[in-house]
Amino acid sequence: MWKEILRQADTAIDMAQVIVLMVDGKEELTSSDYDVAEKLRRCKKPVILAVNKIDNFSPDKLFEYYALGLGEPFALSAEHSQGVGDLLDEIVAHFDGGDEEEHDRLKIAVVGKPNAGKSSLVNRLLGFERTIVTDMAGTTRDAIDTPFELDGEKYTLIDTAGIRKKRSVSDDVEYYSVLRAFDAVRRADVCLLVVDSAEGLTEQDVKIIGYVHEQGKPSVIVMNKWDLIEKDSKTVNKFEEKLQADLKFMDYYLSVYISAKTGQRAEKVLAFARRAYENANRRISTGTLNDLILDAVRTNEPASVNGRRLRVYYCTQPSVCPPTFVLSVNDEKLMHFSYKRYLENVLRRAADFSGTPVRIVTRNRGENEGGLM
Repeated sequence: MWKEILRQADTAIDMAQVIVLMVDGKEELTSSDYDVAEKLRRCKKPVILAVNKIDNFSPDKLFEYYALGLGEPFALSAEHSQGVGDLLDEIVAHFDGGDEEEHDRLKIAVVGKPNAGKSSLVNRLLGFERTIVTDMAGTTRDAIDTPFELDGEKYTLIDTAGIRKKRSVSDDVEYYSVLRAFDAVRRADVCLLVVDSAEGLTEQDVKIIGYVHEQGKPSVIVMNKWDLIEKDSKTVNKFEEKLQADLKFMDYYLSVYISAKTGQRAEKVLAFARRAYENANRRISTGTLNDLILDAVRTNEPASVNGRRLRVYYCTQPSVCPPTFVLSVNDEKLMHFSYKRYLENVLRRAADFSGTPVRIVTRNRGENEGGLM
């Protein structure tokens, strides 16, 4: 594990524009501090020395840290937010402008249970070992963003910590790791939901997938470790039947069967992610949209409730990601969830919304106004 950690530290140094060496201001310098400082001096990148835990600053407290050969040390107390601003100013002064096109990158969060193969998939897609992979579950502790470019397309992969059942989270570190995993879902454009094929779709997998669905994120179900499955001509169909049964709430899902370890079909993952994202950005013109809803209502009129029947006046699509459709109706309380599902199916048959949820919102309008029905 320590060899892997050292390798990741070397990767971070290679990728960084600025490096901050943090030392403990309450302890004397150690041989490890000198070793790290020597390593950083050889990297030929801007290195800033930060001395933490200096609660009551005086210049004489910093003299010994000049021995590290990294220039003027910055005194700070992270706990009390003292000196942090000066440190940030120094860091920013070394930036070369950064990636001004970050908004053009497709942000893809890789989520799932511990040991499902998320980090292996990230490393496979990147083409190098960006994250530590071991047989021990819970190796990834924080969301790790890695930008890269493939075939002219720009991406940011976000590797996340495994999400276990709430009652199984035993320490504060794991608790905050899970929170950051959920935050990665919220800020991602697309989510890759990695499932261990050898274990099959579990209740926890369904809960994680359900959270992504509730956040309105386009997604792809990645059935990993496919190389461990004994197969025949019906194996994929059996797995698909299981997915369809357990994921009835999101029957729009896209699935791909891969092995991150061997690379089997791994190249298809990004294509599926981009397809889901493009579908999440799909729009239907207002004219076509109202024609669809008019035909749907005529074909299958809503049932009456206490002698009153739902009337749909018109429909608009104000937003995408996820595609959101607003129905103007006489009384939104008359809209039964089954009829809303029927209208969603009509929209899905008219346009490719696979891989993305679709939102249908109803809003009241005066009953004396004309409309579609």
